Amino acid sequence: MNFKPALLAAICLALAPQGFAAIIGTNVPANPLTAGRVAGMPEWQTYFENSERQRHVDQESMREELTSHGLTNSTLPHKTRNAGGLKLKASAGWYASGTARHIADVVVSFQTPAGGWSKNSDYTQDPRKPGEMYGVENGSLYLGTNDFDIPEDPHWAYVGTFDNDATYTELAFLAKVISAAKTNPSAWQQSFFRGLNYIFAAQYPNGGWPQVWPLQGGYHDNITLNDDAMLQILQLLYSVANGERDFAFVSADVRAQARGSFDRGMNCLLEAQVKVDGKRTGWCQQYDAITLAPASARNYEMPSLASSESATIILFLMKLPEPTSDEVDAVHGGCAWFKATEMTGRKYLKTGLDGRLLVSVPGAGPLWARYYEIGTNQPIFGDRDKTVHDAVADLSKERRNGYGWYRDTPKRALEHYAKWVQMHPIYITVPYPKSGNQ
Repeated sequence: MNFKPALLAAICLALAPQGFAAIIGTNVPANPLTAGRVAGMPEWQTYFENSERQRHVDQESMREELTSHGLTNSTLPHKTRNAGGLKLKASAGWYASGTARHIADVVVSFQTPAGGWSKNSDYTQDPRKPGEMYGVENGSLYLGTNDFDIPEDPHWAYVGTFDNDATYTELAFLAKVISAAKTNPSAWQQSFFRGLNYIFAAQYPNGGWPQVWPLQGGYHDNITLNDDAMLQILQLLYSVANGERDFAFVSADVRAQARGSFDRGMNCLLEAQVKVDGKRTGWCQQYDAITLAPASARNYEMPSLASSESATIILFLMKLPEPTSDEVDAVHGGCAWFKATEMTGRKYLKTGLDGRLLVSVPGAGPLWARYYEIGTNQPIFGDRDKTVHDAVADLSKERRNGYGWYRDTPKRALEHYAKWVQMHPIYITVPYPKSGNQ
């Protein structure tokens, strides 16, 4: 994508009134996928209709379950952070243990009719009971009347999602238990393949994935790189397509389907790398599903280049054994952008009553802001009232303390790049102007 700075400003920010020097703009909501937006676009229209149909099936399944058990209201499962109990780095023998097999049974019980999983569920507890929701209550504690995160149906949110490590983590865990099982892995295998089909069904015609499927509306319909959601899907598909150890049980036909899905996803990922004046930079956290324009998410997450997500993408690309020329160019461009935006002599620290602030610490770094304005490389920061600032100190104390506004993930990418570039040298270098050190 090649965006001019003036156009990017129009896309990203609705400018605030003059006189507020610290407020440089106001975040604007993302455009969800709607019947109107996909009209006249056959592939997209079919995708949207399939999503609507599947959401109806999911909800009707819960209604029928309640009716058949004489229940009037659904209940909520135990809540935890991310995919609770799903260890992916335990010893090989542990996945054959009774504990692991029990967790796998619980995972299967919470799979949605569509084939995905919700987020933040504790799988170390009991299997899902009749009338129990597929996931916990995941609404924000800070919702206001005009909040971007208000779901269409507060009682039916994130029912099938890739947010907070959901779905791809359950699939990776099931694969490990299946591979370790000596007897009767069929129920787990069926669940695994249903989960893969969920990933295939959720993939957009252009290769990206939404945060939630069936579609939930709002920013959840964006192609989501935030917290490495799409990247983690691609990594899973890559492992399946290549029949890596935990996925040796997957048939050649399904591996080929995973390869096709992976290739389409990679094409989308490379297309999404933002170009400014012809030069590759980084990636955004979210993109409009159809146009691939940078898009907002929550009130304080504005369209911008995201340093951490960009770094993990670069790290993944550098692991590919035979990268394409586009993948090589993406790495070179991304690492040049990291070098242009790094800051030294700064740390983001707790400062007592004033909360977290960026402070000078000789010898510290390198460090990167979480978000950068596209076209200027100016660090930018958002608050819950949708205001966009050019200094983290101007944010409310709650947002300064409750969000990771600075990251060092690109440091690891640059360390790997120093070795990788020797195998994939860059022949023409165009230096980036250094950004400010806010």
